[in-house]
Amino acid sequence: MKKHLKLLCASTLIFGSLLTTAAKAETADIPSTINWTIPFGVGGGTDVWARFIAPYLTKYIPTHPTVVIKNQPGGGSITGTNLFYKRARSDGSDILGTSASTLFPFMLGDKRVRYNFDKWMPLMASPTGGVVYVQPNLGVKSAADIDKLNGVTLPFGSQGPTRLELPVLMAFEMLGLDVKPVFGMKSRGAGRLAFERGEAKIDFQTTSAYINSVEDLVKNHKAIPLFSLGVMNEDGKIVRDPAFPNLPTFQEVYFQKYGKKPSGNEYTAYSKFLAAGFAFQKVIFIPANTPSDIIHAYQKGIKEMLKDPQFIKDSIVQIGPYKNIVGVNVAQHLQEATKISPELYAWVAKWLKQKFDYSL
Repeated sequence: MKKHLKLLCASTLIFGSLLTTAAKAETADIPSTINWTIPFGVGGGTDVWARFIAPYLTKYIPTHPTVVIKNQPGGGSITGTNLFYKRARSDGSDILGTSASTLFPFMLGDKRVRYNFDKWMPLMASPTGGVVYVQPNLGVKSAADIDKLNGVTLPFGSQGPTRLELPVLMAFEMLGLDVKPVFGMKSRGAGRLAFERGEAKIDFQTTSAYINSVEDLVKNHKAIPLFSLGVMNEDGKIVRDPAFPNLPTFQEVYFQKYGKKPSGNEYTAYSKFLAAGFAFQKVIFIPANTPSDIIHAYQKGIKEMLKDPQFIKDSIVQIGPYKNIVGVNVAQHLQEATKISPELYAWVAKWLKQKFDYSL
């Protein structure tokens, strides 16, 4: 009897030890506060996206840590991202939110870039779309009137020629619009404010910022939407954005204006940067040398978050009806999307120099 009691006690201790180990693995020494660096100003698409997601991260990451948004704008996201690369702690207390403005300079070998995506682990990628719109005093009521913009100078608040607006600037040129970018905006939110002040005649916002900050302008007749960039379906074809099904895509507007489909080097470059920058428009990164149990806990929490009916419902309203990418697929697809051939790089470098006197 005593022998059986000893075995029972030993089994209980072992089982209890296993439960304790499992519990530790579940909580994984997660810090009480997670600082989420957003290398853009308040009010832009990435900031809106992060502030929507942050409470859900708190809800679903074990121990329910407080997620604090840290805006660090500058250099079209390069400044804050460089700082994160240099200073981020690998204990789970630091994560980063990026945008196409962070991907494009890396793809193009911008000399100011000090970060390397190989040093980070992507936890989630959010695709997005975007909309181009103009001032209502230009006499344009929709994309059907785009010819009325011929010869009209259109100031445009931009972060820079290699930032989020890169494919948009290419679209403007292919449509023959006389767009005059004013570079140096700290975020797309700053570009929108320039539009609201009347300083810019044309603007572009990603889906989340458009839904939250521009749709009211449209309702109040202070902005006229022209077209969306569309989204890429599983076959790699650009189709209408489900968030804006009534808006034509850039390709549709191009065909309307010229009677043919867009083609050539510029369209090839446009398509490449659209795919890279918008299919992976928003990405959550964590230092790759963060303990694997913490990374696993964050990944598990994000997967649970994406199943939350309330999150699904709210995300459609807040950031658009897009499917987030998680797990191994994020790293694999991101690596493929950001590859750029030497030939395409050479063409883009020449285009940037001729168009904006910008040297890579």
